[in-house]
Amino acid sequence: MFQRELRRFRGCIRTGAYVLTHHAAQELRNDDLSVSDVENCVLSGEVIKRQRDRVTGEWKFVIAGWDTCRLPCCVVAKRAWTGNMLILTVFRD
Repeated sequence: MFQRELRRFRGCIRTGAYVLTHHAAQELRNDDLSVSDVENCVLSGEVIKRQRDRVTGEWKFVIAGWDTCRLPCCVVAKRAWTGNMLILTVFRD
């Protein structure tokens, strides 16, 4: 399910075409995750849920995967108007 979006997100990770929100950067620190962990999560994971953003009405996607230590984690992301990936938050699963 949502394979097209996942392929786009993976392409953004591979080319560096993504941006972490301030909130996502804070959550990285809070959960002792790194940017490499986020990248690995997207590259190894699957979209498990699609949610409608309450404020903007845009779709965002929850990707469940693995960090670099093979521990489960999740990334919540959407496509920005530029086509880049916008990482909204990250958390340990």
